[in-house]
Amino acid sequence: MGMVTGMTSCTDRSRISSLRLPDGFTDVFTSRLVELNGLRLHAVTGGDGPPLLLVGGWPQTWYAWRKVMPALARRHTVVAVDSRGAGLSDKPDDGYDAGTLAADLVALMAALGHDRFDVVGHDIGMWTGYALAADHPERVGRLAVVDAIIPGVTPAPSFFSPAAVSLRFWHFGFNQLTDLNEELVRGRERLFFGYQFAKKAATPDAIPAYAVDAYVDAIVADPRGLRASFAYYRALDETIAQNEQRTKTRLTLPVLAVGGARYTGAAAAATMRLVADDVTEAVIGDCGHYVAEEQPARFTEILEDFLGGSRPR
Repeated sequence: MGMVTGMTSCTDRSRISSLRLPDGFTDVFTSRLVELNGLRLHAVTGGDGPPLLLVGGWPQTWYAWRKVMPALARRHTVVAVDSRGAGLSDKPDDGYDAGTLAADLVALMAALGHDRFDVVGHDIGMWTGYALAADHPERVGRLAVVDAIIPGVTPAPSFFSPAAVSLRFWHFGFNQLTDLNEELVRGRERLFFGYQFAKKAATPDAIPAYAVDAYVDAIVADPRGLRASFAYYRALDETIAQNEQRTKTRLTLPVLAVGGARYTGAAAAATMRLVADDVTEAVIGDCGHYVAEEQPARFTEILEDFLGGSRPR
């Protein structure tokens, strides 16, 4: 399956120590690089209890979960991952469809000693979370999805959509372009990605500048970072074809669907009800797209209520 590479705790902490983190964070959490059959994934792990995998969205890294990880680690063994293409993980040329991303994470969790685990997926991490639950039902206990829709499941908007819809989802088409998007964004990454955070959050400054800088720096730091950030969208045809097959078998595991009232709202739950039998809906007020960062305390409370304390595994 793979193995955790041997590294000293000092080296582990240094990979994340330059980031602004909650007090005591590095006392609980360790940065790991895990080798999986030629693919190296980065994860930040810590805590005690049933394993909980946190899968972030575009254009973010594991850092999106920083505000909720300490509380979750009191009752869970938390694994916050940089999926292939993100953060400190490898950025190969292909493998950005949801099925491959899900298989990566099954291998990661097995390498860390977790054969069965709960999953939280935000944004494009919701696509991966759905694929994990559908493709590997023996691995996933409970699934929580956060503020997104799923291509190939959610009905597609009409070609000529109202301006409000286009303003919300224009990046789907832009990100699928083959080269022009990279040429337009390169050198202007802070403008382009900063716009995403300013427009999708409840207020333009809900995601602080230091966090936006952390996400942009992670992309700019690797010459393959920008291409990889678009690769999830360039693989959408493949992901959609997979999802059309996945929808033929409904999910039976418990699903929590959380939305920010000022972004997708109830759309996450509506999407999951198309494919799952047991869906709990939560819409968080005064919150945009970045639920774990905008309303971390409320989100943690809702998530813990769903996951439960010490249920049998």
